[in-house]
This record gives sequence, structure tokens and C-alpha cells, in this order.
Amino acid sequence: MDVISIARPVTGPASRFLSGAGLLLRGIGLYVRSPKLMLLGIVPALISGVLYLAAFAALVWFVDDLAALVTPFADDWSTVLRNLSRVVAGLAILGVGGLLGVVTFTAVTLVIGDPFYEAISERVENRLGGAPGAVYVPFWSSLRRSLADSLRLMALSALVGIPLFVAGFIPLVGQTVVPVVGAAIGGWFLAVELVGAPFYRRGMRLPERRALLKADRPTALGFGVAVFVCFLIPLGAILVMPAAVAGATLLARRSLGQSTKEG
Repeated sequence: MDVISIARPVTGPASRFLSGAGLLLRGIGLYVRSPKLMLLGIVPALISGVLYLAAFAALVWFVDDLAALVTPFADDWSTVLRNLSRVVAGLAILGVGGLLGVVTFTAVTLVIGDPFYEAISERVENRLGGAPGAVYVPFWSSLRRSLADSLRLMALSALVGIPLFVAGFIPLVGQTVVPVVGAAIGGWFLAVELVGAPFYRRGMRLPERRALLKADRPTALGFGVAVFVCFLIPLGAILVMPAAVAGATLLARRSLGQSTKEG
């Protein structure tokens, strides 16, 4: 398959980035116009949302102890400097925890709601003319592949989170550059994860979908960053996740050179 010829950019990076973000808006439109899709989508996201809110609440509760644990060098500092270093450490811990939460939320929710989101993606594709070359994938086989790919992406996001955590200690940079870099990295991982269902439907695995998205990275980043920002809003992940799956189906079809118009 000639990846570059299928997904060759036709406009500037900024326009493609905005176009990618627009795919999320289109996904929201497709989702809210169908009550059946809304019912399918809310259950798994709600289950994951409750689990992750509880986990983040626990992180907030213990953040002071964790900040002290990672800053033993400050024990002998003056009270002001010691408290300042631990405030910065606490903010860095919460920031990295939030980043990992946003990224892994998608993987965990997709595993929990695999049959629900598969149905949403399939119904969206049917509205757009179906999936050429679709192959039948048994449920358990699909679940195993989805779980394996999700675990791989979770491991990669954890590895990225470590240097971001360290960079969070740098004054100014840690509060300005790091969040932007985190959004870009998190957005990329989200885009790669969310397009899984339509690619599986065509018998394509993680390396192939990653290569196709790389061929038009600005569009994929625009979509992923838009989803990432929505997920940062309280309860945003629960509300946006099903629409993000619909938008990801549009992104997958665009990367494959297939129609994204209803007909």
C-alpha cells in the first residue's frame, strides 16, 4: 500500500490541523442526531469516568505525600523553599497524572465499550457508504487485538510522561511549554487509538494505521488535540467519547482516501 499517495496533504499544515479539529465537530453532529448512537455510547464512558474520577480524587488526596516522597532533597531547606518545591512537585504530579489519565481513559474505555463503539463506528460508516474491503473479525479476536494495542499505547504514553514530569520542575517552561507538548503528544496517541475500530474492520493493525495517520500528521493532530482538550473538561470525556469515535471514523476514512460525505 502506498501510504503517501493515499493521504498526501493538499493544503497547509494549519488548515489541515483545523480540518482535523473539524472532524470532531462533525462527529458530534452525527452522534447527537441519532438517539440510538447516544444510548450505545454513554454506558461504557460512564463506567470508565466513575473509575477515573475516583482514581484522580485519590491522587489529589495523596498528592502532598507524593510530592514529599519525590523531593527528599528539600527536607533540609528553609520552610519557604521546601514548601515551594513541593507545590511545584505536586502540580507536576497532578499534571502528569491528568495527561496519563486522559490518554489511558481512551484505551480503557475502548476495552470496556468495544462492542458499543464498534457498533457506533459501523453505523457511521454505513451512513457514509460502508467500508470497502471489510473483513469479519470475531468478537474475542477483536477484543484481544484492541487490548494488546491499547496496552502498547499506554506503555508509550507512560514513557513520554516521565520526561514531561521532570520538565514540569523547570520554572516557566514547566507551566507553559510542557502543557503544549503534552497536549500534542496526548492528542497524537488519542488519534491513533480512536481510529482502531475502522481499521480493524478492514483487517489493518496498529502499524498500518499509524503509518497512514503520519502521512497527514497535522490533520490527525488537529483531531486528537481537539479531543484531548475536550477530555480535560470535567465530565468532558464521558460526553465526548462516543462523538470522538464517530469523528475518528471520519478521520480513518479520510486517511484511506474514502468518502466522508453522507449519502
